Amino acid sequence: MRRNRKVKILATIGPASSSEEMLKKLFEAGADVFRINMSHTDHELMRTLVGRIRAVEAAVGRPIGILADLQGPKLRVGKFANVKEALTVGQTFTLDDNPEAGTSKRVYLPHPEILSSVEAGHRLLIDDGKLELKAQKSDGKSITCTVVAGSGISDKKGVSLPDTDLPVGALTEKDRADLDAVLAAGIDWVALSFVQRPEDLAEARKIARGRALIMAKIEKPQAVARLAEIIELSDALMVARGDLGVEMPLEAVPGIQKQITRAARRAGKPVVIATQMLESMITAPVPTRAEVSDVSIAVFEGADAIMLSAESAAGAYPVEAVAMMNRIATKVETDPTYAGIINAQRSEPEATGADAISLAAREIAETLKLSAIISYTASGTTGLRAARERPQVPIVALSPILNTARRLSLLWGTHCVVSPDATDLDDMVDRACRIALEEGFGKPGDRVIITAGVPLRTPGSTNMLRIAYVGSETH
Repeated sequence: MRRNRKVKILATIGPASSSEEMLKKLFEAGADVFRINMSHTDHELMRTLVGRIRAVEAAVGRPIGILADLQGPKLRVGKFANVKEALTVGQTFTLDDNPEAGTSKRVYLPHPEILSSVEAGHRLLIDDGKLELKAQKSDGKSITCTVVAGSGISDKKGVSLPDTDLPVGALTEKDRADLDAVLAAGIDWVALSFVQRPEDLAEARKIARGRALIMAKIEKPQAVARLAEIIELSDALMVARGDLGVEMPLEAVPGIQKQITRAARRAGKPVVIATQMLESMITAPVPTRAEVSDVSIAVFEGADAIMLSAESAAGAYPVEAVAMMNRIATKVETDPTYAGIINAQRSEPEATGADAISLAAREIAETLKLSAIISYTASGTTGLRAARERPQVPIVALSPILNTARRLSLLWGTHCVVSPDATDLDDMVDRACRIALEEGFGKPGDRVIITAGVPLRTPGSTNMLRIAYVGSETH
């Protein structure tokens, strides 16, 4: 089965979509990669879900990627004697290290790293920004604040700190245990939540040891400020607009989304746009016009993937949401303005042989109107460089390694096929042409362009271009 679009669809699975039958329906509707949210999934259920996805993969005969999204540090206030307290703008309210039940004047904050890091003038946003506090003074044991906006607070509400750089890593003890479990289960991508600095990626990389690729979720102002360094150390980015819109002004989020998308495209790293894309479809069979426009903007920007969260995990219309996203993306990519917008944002190639070959492959394919670019890739690097060019023709990534094909299923415009390694150059050309024919990317007499590294099986050595005719025989 080949998709008639280049952008990929990432669907979160949950109570509404966890059966093998439903997963197959989601794939058939257009889902390319499945996301498991470890905030709501224990290890036993995660392993069950991975097994079901792999069963669907075997049934449909296409590599399917799995992304495990780690919870990250969840910062919350303690409990109140009356569960909920009313507050008034202008009043003083204190967060402290006293574990007693909270009142209308104070509450326990079980996070010493916050108490020691917040400075006068810093904002504290409670319950997704519904309550805004401004720190007046902090002594390491308590933070005395003024209520700036909001009218109440209740048990265990989340705390966001847009102005404070916390001296904690992105991995909690739960995350470490979850990371070990998902790596053992053979997932393909790990998403790190609440990344603040490039160092936050180092521990996850050390634990993963290449067994999975690392995606940095950009949802804090500190991460936006150090974006270039974070891109350098990550394998992909996610624009996590939910928390980003809490910690930064809402009106700043669209511009930041564009900045992150373009920076990732320049670096040749996949970028996912996430959160509230078709939010109304949690309860309605059709989205709002604004949501359709939001999805289309991400596609026009050249994002690698667009993501559904609760829409597919817990909504009433999971299959319809995936199908709608598929229809929007397919329509956008046939719009007369699409190619011009994608081309206008194209970056200069890096000064490497692999980038020069990928640029040449795109230009030759588009000039000669070839049917496809066929990239041999063992590690995935050749596929990444081909996708960075955003060619108008399809990319077919051939890999002898199933894990590589699964990882590349997130990649823009890339159709992944698992194929035994070629024995020599002639076999490489024959195999590429045969697969182009079998997978529907060319008919007899069409031409394709093949990129590979010679000698074969040498990672990162893309140095060969070959134009070949698709034959009428599959031999």
